[in-house]
Amino acid sequence: MGDKRQRYTYMAINVLFCLAASFAHPVTPTIIQERGFGDYVFGAALSAMMVTNFLFSPFWGRLVSYVSSRRVILVCSLGYAAGQAMFGMAQTETALLLARVFAGVFTGGVFTAFLTYVVNTSPDDLRGSLLAATATIQIVAGAFGFFIGGMLGEIGVSVAMTAQVVVLAGCGVLFYLTCQDDATMDRRGVRPGALFREANPVAVLVSGRSIMTPLYAALLAICALANLGATAFDQSFNYYLKAQLGLSSGYNGAIKGVVGLVSLAANSTIGLWLINKTDTRRSMIWVYMFCSTAILGVVLVDALVPLVTVVVIYFGIFAVSIPLTQSVVAERAKRGDSNLILGYFNGVRSLGGIVGALSAGLLYTVHPKWPFVLGLVAFMFAAMAATYHYQLSKGHQVPDRTAAQPVGTTP
Repeated sequence: MGDKRQRYTYMAINVLFCLAASFAHPVTPTIIQERGFGDYVFGAALSAMMVTNFLFSPFWGRLVSYVSSRRVILVCSLGYAAGQAMFGMAQTETALLLARVFAGVFTGGVFTAFLTYVVNTSPDDLRGSLLAATATIQIVAGAFGFFIGGMLGEIGVSVAMTAQVVVLAGCGVLFYLTCQDDATMDRRGVRPGALFREANPVAVLVSGRSIMTPLYAALLAICALANLGATAFDQSFNYYLKAQLGLSSGYNGAIKGVVGLVSLAANSTIGLWLINKTDTRRSMIWVYMFCSTAILGVVLVDALVPLVTVVVIYFGIFAVSIPLTQSVVAERAKRGDSNLILGYFNGVRSLGGIVGALSAGLLYTVHPKWPFVLGLVAFMFAAMAATYHYQLSKGHQVPDRTAAQPVGTTP
């Protein structure tokens, strides 16, 4: 991404993809309830998707080296779209879970390839800011995509699902046609059998021993715990609005629309200041502590207006944590092993999501507020892991800060 046109093209496609990826979320509770599925399905479905996401993220991260990010994004966008089409048409719990398993194979590839494309093609002085911008896009566009999906869901569930399938597939084609090839290895001399053995998920996970220092392991633990807490909270709140408060997908989407605005404002002000003016490793500790405190308010409050107010505050705080964490990961990702590191980063986030989603679905059947307690505890442990990571990092030389510039510096 050597020039502005390429950077803007990448960002535009990324925004569209992240919007579409959230179209199904606000109508999922309606699908589950209208088709008579059990309450636990909202967590089990996302968990099933994240299992294959976790397994295949390192695989796609390695495969990018041979076939380029744009080819991986094309294949994975089409696969993800097909999985969502299966999800929308599922009439049994088994069919719905299998659809999510299928989609999860490809979601890990898309988001891993988006990150590796930035690392492989951006100038050194812009890489950190572009990675931070990518993180912000995922949060903000995801929230506005939730809003759009909720409004489409008011017309009909099939409308939201169809729109998602079309846009996801279209983004893959657009990326392939407009973005540059970033393959770093020549695949012509590699036999298919050897390539498969090198790129299979188990082999890639094992190969990660070469990069697994205590400092990096602590960072991965932070990512896993934070995503566990965030997934447990987000999925439960989405279902809580429908099942406990009786709100339609439109209300669900409207709340997430407000969250999108708050997240954008938080990242443009608080997040920008934290990345520019503070030690991001230390700031992560406080951000995760505040996330835990905000969720405590959700656990204690039942009235709709105060509940939504606390929820919006939580999402604003959590939005700030994403660029902070990703900027630290960007400092660790060097060109020699960046694909593997980012594949692990995306994979371990999925691992946290697996536990968070499945646990939230099961805990919800015991009491609707218990998944929120799980989120509270997960963020407390994330803050503890961040404290340990900060203590370890003080004994290491801190890389050049230009690798972690704020979102606002993106040209």
